Amino acid sequence: MMCGGGGHIRHGVMKSIMTNERAIETFQLKAYENLAAAESELANSRYNTSVSRCYYASFQAAIVALLQAGVRLPGADMFWGHNVVQAQFAGELIRRRKQYPSELRTVLPRLIDLRHIADYEIDVVSRTQAERAVRRARGFVTTVLMRGDGSA
Repeated sequence: MMCGGGGHIRHGVMKSIMTNERAIETFQLKAYENLAAAESELANSRYNTSVSRCYYASFQAAIVALLQAGVRLPGADMFWGHNVVQAQFAGELIRRRKQYPSELRTVLPRLIDLRHIADYEIDVVSRTQAERAVRRARGFVTTVLMRGDGSA
């Protein structure tokens, strides 16, 4: 395969590109699946599960945005952890590059707080909280994934 300068792309670079493309496709699929699950769980009055899926749909969409923007993890042993994704999405893509609206900056932190209630605390998530979470997640996923597809 040829690169823009007329030279050949090294095997390792090509493998990296293919791996990145596969990661983007995989996390897009997961984001859409989790959003659909969140909506289904909400419709079936399973509010705690709905909120959990809202967070993961948004989290996975944020990973797609970071990959598409060429943001790399700080270390070879790193992975797309919750704190890393939230910090990089808000700091790099919203504040620094201004690729996404500033309103998206609070979506991941708000949804993870609600997910912690749903998954770990004695309290439960209300219908109203779950409805709001689904609206936030739908807006986040739609905005992020449409922009990455070149549709926005």
